[in-house]
Amino acid sequence: MNDDTPETLELLREGAQGDQQALSAVWDRHRERLQRLIRLRLDRRLQGRIDPSDVLQEAFIDFATRAKEYVEKPEIPLFLWLRLLTGQRLQLLHRHHLGTQMRDAGREVSLHRGAMPQATSVSLAAQLLGRFASVTQAVQRAEMQLILQEAINDLEPIDREILALRHFKELSNAETAQVLGIKPSASSSRHVRALKKLREVLLNTPGFFDQERE
Repeated sequence: MNDDTPETLELLREGAQGDQQALSAVWDRHRERLQRLIRLRLDRRLQGRIDPSDVLQEAFIDFATRAKEYVEKPEIPLFLWLRLLTGQRLQLLHRHHLGTQMRDAGREVSLHRGAMPQATSVSLAAQLLGRFASVTQAVQRAEMQLILQEAINDLEPIDREILALRHFKELSNAETAQVLGIKPSASSSRHVRALKKLREVLLNTPGFFDQERE
């Protein structure tokens, strides 16, 4: 998914020269995807204490401050740069609120590379569950989510990150490959293999696909 259209880039150039409406227009085009990033990466201990909208607002200030810097030297696609700014802002908030407790949040979906807050396998399992089946009863859904979470924890770190990038934040395969520093073909094959492994785990879970057929 490439949002770097001539119109967007022209708005960005205008924003870098001080046009706040142009900056807001560029930001709004990416707001939803950045919100998904925050929902996945926000430490669960801070949910209820930190409003994702506040994180976005602070990240927007960073964007407005550094827009001219990006226009002069756009080394990566615009959205990936905005994603980086938002992740860095979220990381600062984590450090401020959690300090030395940052790494003590339970089993996490490990990052392969990059300075970005970790994503919990709880969040990723909840997101993926709906893609495999519609489990309506709360108890059954909770049980299935735990099974899926354990299966995610057993994947290689890079495969967990590929799932997080592709499904929760809806990055394209090309964007995912660029973020992780791998070839698109490798990203695609790892993605397919990881989904196949998770589905095989669920196929062996009594009742899961019975629920899917209901």
